[in-house]
Formats: sequence, structure tokens, C-alpha cells
Amino acid sequence: MTETSASLLERLRERPDPTDWKRFVDLYTPWIRHWLLRQKIREHDADDLTQDVLMAAVQELPKFRYDPAQGKFRNWLRTMTVNRLRAFRKSQRFQATAAGGSVAADFIEQLADPASDLSRQWDLEHDAYLMRRAMTLIEHEFKPDTWHVFQRVVIEGQPPERVAAEFGITRNAVYIAQSRVLSRLRQELKGLCD
Repeated sequence: MTETSASLLERLRERPDPTDWKRFVDLYTPWIRHWLLRQKIREHDADDLTQDVLMAAVQELPKFRYDPAQGKFRNWLRTMTVNRLRAFRKSQRFQATAAGGSVAADFIEQLADPASDLSRQWDLEHDAYLMRRAMTLIEHEFKPDTWHVFQRVVIEGQPPERVAAEFGITRNAVYIAQSRVLSRLRQELKGLCD
């Protein structure tokens, strides 16, 4: 297992390296693109906008400081996405290809409003998506049996006793495997889902 002392967000702010930026891009590209495609914009425009959001994040992330009074990282990212969508809507490119402008404007304004149902949906889907994506990205850090034990107990909800019997290990070994993976997930996602 790879040991890291800081979350991805902390590493990106304090001492970023290409591996951490790649991890960030791998985590967020599909997520941002998914939300942009909900706008019914062309795929290549969604790709361009996704890149714009990520480039803005690269530039602004060193200045980001988590402050519970100001909001969470996902809110910050949502705001960046909304701002890029607004700029795109105002551009000639959007005007030439879009139909249903008021629907698009409503979508953007709802997404911008932290109290809207759409923003709450963003938050819920964001956290669930990041958990799934982070699991995919860290799986290789664990021995296959450790990972499978974790999946059986945490994801599938199997009783630890049954999983212990299935893998020929003690119940304590099941708890240790579960704890190691959950600890690594918390570490990787600290600040991103808080």
C-alpha cells in the first residue's frame, strides 16, 4: 500500500507534482463533463469546457482554503463550472448552436444557487461519484484479498463473520482490511467530500 501523509487536495495546494495533478484530472474530468453534457451542448464543446474548468482549477487551487463558513471544495468547483457555463452561453459559439436558451439559463442559475434542488443533487452525486472513482484509483495499492474483503463487507454489506469464513481469515483480519481501505479512502478524499 502506498503511504501518503496528506490528502490529494492538501498535496495539490502545498506541494503539487504531476502525479497529483493527473490524479485530480482523472477524478474530475468525467464528473465535470457529465454535468456539462446535461446542458445539451455538443460533446466537443463539453470537452473544451471541461478543460477550461480544470485549467482554472489548476490556477486557482493553490489559493483555495477550506473554510466551513465559505463552503466546501465541491461548492467551489461547482461555482467554477457555473462561471465557465455562463461565459460559454454568452459566446457566439453557444448562440449559434443552442436551442432553448431560457432552459439553459434556468439550469445555470439553479446550479449556481447553493439552496436549489439541482445544487443539492450536485452535492450528493459528487460525493458518491468521487467515492466510486477514488476506489477505482486506489484499488491497485492493496493486495487483492484485502480489497475483496473490503468490498464484501463495506460495499456488499456482508457480515464480517461470513467474509472471514469465506476467506479463511479471522474476523479481526476482516476489520483490519476494512479499516486500511477506508482509512486510505478518507485520506485521499479529505477536503474533496467534506
